[in-house]
Amino acid sequence: MQPESGNALRILWIARYMPYPADAGAKVYSAKLAESLAAAGASVRFLGFGAAGAAPPEAQHVEWVSVPDGRRSEWLALFSRLPNGAAVDASPGYRRLLEEQLREAWDAIVLDTYAAGWALDRCLAQRFTAQPPPAIVHVSHNHEAAVWRDLSASASGSLARRFVVRLNALKVRALEQRVVRHVDLLTTITDEDRAALTRAGDGPQAITLTPGYSGTVAAPRSIDAATPRRVAIVGSFHWVMKQENLRRFVQTADTVFAQHDIQLDIIGAVPDRLREELAANARATRFLGFVDDPVACLAQARMAVVPEVIGGGFKLKFLDYLFARVPIATLADAAAGLPPSLREHMLLRDDLESLTAGIVADIDRFDLLDRRQEQAYEVARSLYRWQDRGTQLGRAIAQIHRRQRVGEDPSARNGPATALKRLSASTPVK
Repeated sequence: MQPESGNALRILWIARYMPYPADAGAKVYSAKLAESLAAAGASVRFLGFGAAGAAPPEAQHVEWVSVPDGRRSEWLALFSRLPNGAAVDASPGYRRLLEEQLREAWDAIVLDTYAAGWALDRCLAQRFTAQPPPAIVHVSHNHEAAVWRDLSASASGSLARRFVVRLNALKVRALEQRVVRHVDLLTTITDEDRAALTRAGDGPQAITLTPGYSGTVAAPRSIDAATPRRVAIVGSFHWVMKQENLRRFVQTADTVFAQHDIQLDIIGAVPDRLREELAANARATRFLGFVDDPVACLAQARMAVVPEVIGGGFKLKFLDYLFARVPIATLADAAAGLPPSLREHMLLRDDLESLTAGIVADIDRFDLLDRRQEQAYEVARSLYRWQDRGTQLGRAIAQIHRRQRVGEDPSARNGPATALKRLSASTPVK
């Protein structure tokens, strides 16, 4: 994509971390969206904590830049007006790095996830000092206020812990609202998130960018009596919400599965404390840890499960399952962002108890399982192409950039006065 000057769009991407190794869904989404934008013709410089050298050779068309030093203390973050994720990222080293980058001219600045909102005010100021002004883009991964509201409502533990979770939920909501209100372009992973984040009617231009898929595609398979009576969950369980979802499903399903001779395989890194807690009473559940080839493990399962009670947005593990050609069992609410043409080929239930019962009922129905995995794969293979997402994002940025250059953008027409008004609309967060 090119602005009016004819040169490639120059994009500064402010992220939480280097997305490699791509061992979590959020990292995969950030990495592939940035790479697909670069593949569409933009020049992308990606900032984040971690090792820039971890990016694979095929990702080198993005310029990866590591943030010097480390994050701020999580204890100090408790006293910030920013939510924890943003407060720990807003380190002196990251602020200095951002200042260095803003000495250059950019056509757009991307704030990747709500946590990058710590940089919002500095980027808004840049919009009204640089000529032409950069477009500011928020790449959303979730409707975070809703996710944290649900987590706060279900939080357990001490009164102090529940207070901290509730307070962080309020901070997340405030920051997410500020970011959405002030950016030029909002991208969401699902239509549901786009509708929720722009509900007030005065939000920015918004587009939905569902994920693509670039992983391993399994060869055609058949499920029969020789396929082990196993169901599998693949994921990375370091995030507190992922841990709580796993805990609830194992507590609900393990005894039932044991009674029906069904094995539950948990594939992926589980924190030691949670694994020990769940394994202590588990009869049907195995913790396999991180594996190099989850597709091979999924080939030994009759179904894969997405039991997400807490947390909205698109679940990238759906794509891993679809392209591994394994039938999917999930909660109806967890299937947000999936079209009806896919959902009709899945086992969908409204709660964990009925989902567990549905798995037991279908585990030996080989014709049904084969039909589900084959038809879902056929639908998915034409829907999830990363190259399409990069093209969509590049076109949207170029359109905004052209409007700002010719003065069609309201903030560009009104200049510094509008900038001051917008920046003073809320108390800056530190």
